[in-house]
Amino acid sequence: MQIEVASIRIRKRIRKDLRDIDQLAASMDRFGQLHPITVTRRNVLIAGRRRLEAARRLGWSTIEATVVGKSDAAQRLELEIEENIQRFPLDRDEIEQALLRLERLRNPGFLRRAWYAILSFFRRLFGIDDR
Repeated sequence: MQIEVASIRIRKRIRKDLRDIDQLAASMDRFGQLHPITVTRRNVLIAGRRRLEAARRLGWSTIEATVVGKSDAAQRLELEIEENIQRFPLDRDEIEQALLRLERLRNPGFLRRAWYAILSFFRRLFGIDDR
């Protein structure tokens, strides 16, 4: 659900250093918000402080949020901890392979470009819309 950014209250947080919010803001500007933040029914932030700050920097008036029903302080803290420790970054080999795949998709070789050109020609010739 979308909620007003200005309505979200931030209480004591585990993470002190938000690190590079500009990179996250650039990602959110380009791709949108990939994961909702988590708040209580009273719009107290549970998880997603960096996403919230990035949205503020982008000037967003609303943000996608998951609202958690009844929870006590211990449960809210557990959720915050869980979200922050369950992230497992890609290793160096996985990043290299992903970037190589992306490069191939963005810059296909000659034969692939020729194949796409042939497909495109026949689609236009026969009025095929592949969307």
